[in-house]
Amino acid sequence: MNELILGIETSCDETGVALVRDGELLADVTATSMDEYARFGGIIPEIASRAHLESFIPTLDAALDAAGVELDDVGAIAVTAGPGLVGPLTIGMSAAKALALALNKPLFAVNHIVGHIAVDKLVNGGFPERFIGLVVSGGHSHLLKIGNIATDIEELGGTLDDAAGEAFDKVGRLLGLPYPGGPHVDKLAQQGNRHTINFPRGLSRGKDKARHQFNYSFSGMKTAVARYIEGCEARGEEIPREDIAAGFSFAVCDVLLEKAFSACQIFDSDTLVIGGGFSANSMLREMAAERGEKYGIGVRIPPIRYCTDNGAMIAALGWSLVREGVAESPLNVTVNTGLPREQIVLR
Repeated sequence: MNELILGIETSCDETGVALVRDGELLADVTATSMDEYARFGGIIPEIASRAHLESFIPTLDAALDAAGVELDDVGAIAVTAGPGLVGPLTIGMSAAKALALALNKPLFAVNHIVGHIAVDKLVNGGFPERFIGLVVSGGHSHLLKIGNIATDIEELGGTLDDAAGEAFDKVGRLLGLPYPGGPHVDKLAQQGNRHTINFPRGLSRGKDKARHQFNYSFSGMKTAVARYIEGCEARGEEIPREDIAAGFSFAVCDVLLEKAFSACQIFDSDTLVIGGGFSANSMLREMAAERGEKYGIGVRIPPIRYCTDNGAMIAALGWSLVREGVAESPLNVTVNTGLPREQIVLR
């Protein structure tokens, strides 16, 4: 199989287009509208949709030029069908359908969350027969048991409220940091002591842990940070921003990894693959490496450039689907903002 796969990602505010042939990434181009949302403190779906409209053709042309190929060379088209924001998803899906129809090529409407894991295959090679996937991003925190990235995925658990990235953005706001808060909290945490303030770990003790073995909850951690800051202000004390950032980061990473490595042990997996925007977090990477060595479990995390939303992850998943002979999606397929993690491709 030597098909050239075109991947299109528009689930939120990044317009990503990439080209993959036989497991080799030929081009990966991303246009983002992130800077436009700093004054709002979050993504504005209508602005994101308009940005995708403006960016798609230039981004596609840039990817084709970078790969040194023509549009007619494309053998299949993969596009994010969900989860995500309905407006941005619809822009990408409409573009993908138009290209599939014009080129008379198969269309694969794929799962954004699974793409965050699939992209690691482009960097670190083939996956083992079974492994655990941890996807952590701005809006998602999920544990997946994976037998085949194209055909066999079971969701073990996910977040019941705030995802890890959302909690970081909210804590960033509490600490007076710019949007998006995640990278700024990470940088601030590097200057603090993670052991000075012990923030609670949601669903990690006693009956809560038994009932929610693989589920996450980060809303309580965020609230604990808010209460701690309020206490400092009430007492007229200086707010230890660095230690708060470090303690909060440590608590989030501790819970994420405790449950992920527990899943590896329970399901006899010697590999943990971590993906998603929050997998760029420096403390998460450091702790994952340390615990992987402790438990004898290999940890794979793509380079930071592939952690945030990008076309490469969608092209990678499309390549796996074509390679496994998975049936294509019909041209009347629609987006699904709440696409289940176990549904890899829409048909």
